[in-house]
Amino acid sequence: MLPRDLGGTAMLPGLDSRGAAILRQVVELYVETGEPVGSRTLSRRLPQALSPATIRNAMADLEEAGLLYAPHTSAGRLPTEQGLRLFVDGLLEFGDLTDTEREAIATRCAASGRSYEETLSEAGQMLSGLAGAAGLVVAPKTEAPIKHIEFVALSPGRALVVLVNAHGQVENRVIEVPAGLPPSAFTQASNFINNRLSGRTLEETRALVAQEIEANRTALDALSQQVIQAGLATWAGGGGGSLILRGQAKLLENLDELARVQEIQALFERLEAQETMLRLLELSQRGQGVQIFIGAESGLFDSAGLSMVVAPFRNGEERIVGAIGVIGPTRINYGRVIPVVDYTAQVIGRILG
Repeated sequence: MLPRDLGGTAMLPGLDSRGAAILRQVVELYVETGEPVGSRTLSRRLPQALSPATIRNAMADLEEAGLLYAPHTSAGRLPTEQGLRLFVDGLLEFGDLTDTEREAIATRCAASGRSYEETLSEAGQMLSGLAGAAGLVVAPKTEAPIKHIEFVALSPGRALVVLVNAHGQVENRVIEVPAGLPPSAFTQASNFINNRLSGRTLEETRALVAQEIEANRTALDALSQQVIQAGLATWAGGGGGSLILRGQAKLLENLDELARVQEIQALFERLEAQETMLRLLELSQRGQGVQIFIGAESGLFDSAGLSMVVAPFRNGEERIVGAIGVIGPTRINYGRVIPVVDYTAQVIGRILG
């Protein structure tokens, strides 16, 4: 569900209408410019006729409440993470997407001729461009029945596994195998698995093959057995799936706000970890729609300065199987990003269904 628009005179706990109006303007100007906001600037933008001195007093109250802070000795103020959260929850105004925008998103996501992974990658790239942030997608593992599997030697100690599911989607993975395997070992491994697929998913096939190998090792060539076990283990267990991150440069463009390059690199490394994918899915399941995490709220970021907007997408059985969203500086345009992420998740869900 998208946040409810409470209008310009929203009354929030501990915040009167004047304080709410000033907080809203400070956040909107911060999102627009990234610069501290002073009382004279606010006096020209506020609908009420308030003097700069009155505004300064109100800003001092907001600072005492932990909603604003002064980055240096100037009179300008910036919103804290608590202030941003209050704005997003109660003061944010956002418009619905136009029919043209909806059609453009649907067209880019649903272009024919792409594999499933390419479709999700395109969705992440599209979100990155629209939001000016890094787009991310937690992709579900392949659960469709397997139609064909093939092992191809690449170089000593490495092989390519080509997996085709019942929908015609193709996955390619490079695996490590014992050096010195003859071509017959790869052929034997492919034939052995393909004879046992029979409409089974990869996990079901993996379990069946593992049982047969354990029960009748002598029936399999030892080298073929190693290829089979290595190839099936590529997709087995651990929740499967992948995390697609696009537009990392969008984060690096905001280094002045996001601290040092090392912190951004640490974020990328953390996003690549399997437990992070599971955490993102868990976060996306907290509500029915878009979830907004500011600063350290998600538990994924060790430092302030980043926000994440993420929404789950569902398959034909209405089961959550992945998540899509963006990661960017705390001053991303929430009013624009939230409806875009929400609609893109709906489109991806329809494609899955």
